[in-house]
Amino acid sequence: MDTASLLAALRLLTQAQPGPRVLHLPAGLSPHEAIRAARAAVRILAAPAAAAPIASRAVSGAVRVHIDGGSRGNPGPAGIGVVFLRPDGGVAERMHRGIGEATNNVAEYSALLAALERAVALGIHDLEVYSDSELLVRQIQGRYQVKHPVLRPLHAAAKTRIAGFSHFAIHHVPRELNAEADALANRGIDEAVRAGRPPAVPGGGDER
Repeated sequence: MDTASLLAALRLLTQAQPGPRVLHLPAGLSPHEAIRAARAAVRILAAPAAAAPIASRAVSGAVRVHIDGGSRGNPGPAGIGVVFLRPDGGVAERMHRGIGEATNNVAEYSALLAALERAVALGIHDLEVYSDSELLVRQIQGRYQVKHPVLRPLHAAAKTRIAGFSHFAIHHVPRELNAEADALANRGIDEAVRAGRPPAVPGGGDER
């Protein structure tokens, strides 16, 4: 059933009158057509929406990316979530994966590094990162020192990658404004735990 036929059938279906355990269809819509229309609508709504491509370099404005990393146990099973937004605000790409056993702070840095790596692969030159980890944001901004030896190489790797962008900024946002990235990070943990993935990322304790 093509889109025009589906819409026409659904419009007719909205005119149906409910009765006791029966639905009275309007004239011009057979029970077979009603069932076909309903099934087609279900298939369309159930299909995952394709993310729109990231804008080309010709479009002005920085690409925004929301990142999050989390650990259950700190250290414990950890995962990352990344959401790229085009300059017009539409979702361009989502990423999530488990990273093995790690602390929250290592997971946050892992999310940032994954986002930076993907941004380079996509040819993005202007990037703005949003994270609900105040520690990560302030360390990247240079406002907090990086004291823990586990975080130092991750911080150095991030700064090296950041230097390759024409424009880069990182912002701290409340957790409720970073909900999708948080959900993706948890999804990454869940999938890794179900798959029985072994530990992959070092780190222990509460790093600063």
